[in-house]
Amino acid sequence: MSRLAQTAGLTDIQREILATVRDFVDKEIIPVATELEHRDEYPDRIVEGLRELGLFGLMIPEEYGGLGESLLTYALCVEEIARGWMSVSGIINTHFIVAYMLKQHGTEEQRAAFLPRMAAGEVRGAFSMSEPGLGSDVAAITSKGTRDGDSYVLNGQKMWLTNGGTSHLVAVLCRSDEGHPEGTAPHKSMTTFLVEKEPGFGEVRPGLTIPGKIDKMGYKGVDTTELIMAGLRIPANRVLGGTTGRGFYQMMDGVEVGRVNVAARGCGVAQRAFELGVSYAQQRHTFGKPIAQHQAIQFKLAEMATKVEAAHAMMVNAARKKDSGERNDLEAGMAKYLASEYCKEVVEDAFRIHGGYGFSKEYEIERLYREAPMLLIGEGTAEIQKMIIGRRLLEEYRFQG
Repeated sequence: MSRLAQTAGLTDIQREILATVRDFVDKEIIPVATELEHRDEYPDRIVEGLRELGLFGLMIPEEYGGLGESLLTYALCVEEIARGWMSVSGIINTHFIVAYMLKQHGTEEQRAAFLPRMAAGEVRGAFSMSEPGLGSDVAAITSKGTRDGDSYVLNGQKMWLTNGGTSHLVAVLCRSDEGHPEGTAPHKSMTTFLVEKEPGFGEVRPGLTIPGKIDKMGYKGVDTTELIMAGLRIPANRVLGGTTGRGFYQMMDGVEVGRVNVAARGCGVAQRAFELGVSYAQQRHTFGKPIAQHQAIQFKLAEMATKVEAAHAMMVNAARKKDSGERNDLEAGMAKYLASEYCKEVVEDAFRIHGGYGFSKEYEIERLYREAPMLLIGEGTAEIQKMIIGRRLLEEYRFQG
């Protein structure tokens, strides 16, 4: 274990899980990550290894075949996985959010139908809010689910769907006007639908098309896609929780824990960037000595390490707050904002330490430099996080005049 980003107060089981995950990352992910990333190749062997470790069921309750671990344990595992390759942590995250939403908001029939298979990794999850024209404005969703007898018919186009091709179950947020008259606030007329499908691309079931992967600057390997619904018919019992109009709140609950996950990813990538930077600085010589002995580089390393430590502490605090049963949108927003911004800065400093070699695809830092920007926008931009933080602070520190 490194000196940085240690977590106090862990149980023996938590420490054992983290040691196992770190060993897997060092042996099975880091040696192949850059090669797979450059080929934009889905990491089948890595994902199968994670399934065998039980990580797909890490937070799913034991009664459904999972390990029943805490959000903190999960976030620390994500931190380790992202340290190896951030794309792999994205594969786990979307699956986890759907499982969490089922656990918190699903009917007993829905939990029994999906959670055991999700815990075993036999069913992989994805969730879908965004659309081509809305970005962070979730209230502007236009995709719609219309009641037709014992079914709903879904129509619309969704965007930025992680695990779009490889997933079996997608939680899709749509408008549903049933029981919500015209003039109802937009967020009160949204419903989460559980859409089952076959993995792959093209028409994966009647009325549902998953086009090919979106070609991205970074965050490669994992499949990011659109999702097109044209007369997609699903049973009424696939409304999450059995009642329409609750989708916005269900999704926001999932995104809240997802923000802890993104913070953990930022911590993991920043840790790896620091490791690469401090290692290279001790090997590269200029003016007769390692560049690590130049004060300018030592200052840079000091700043990088401090940012790694601070981001980790905030991420852990946000996870523990959620585990306690308390509202954590303030802490999760702060953690996501700080960790993603610091990650970008630490990666750039490591890139600068590498000099011209950082621009070469032969060096791992080149991959991290392209991956870090995704964290600035995933699960809400920095501006969205600051809006959330600002509103919550005004609630907590309301002026009594």
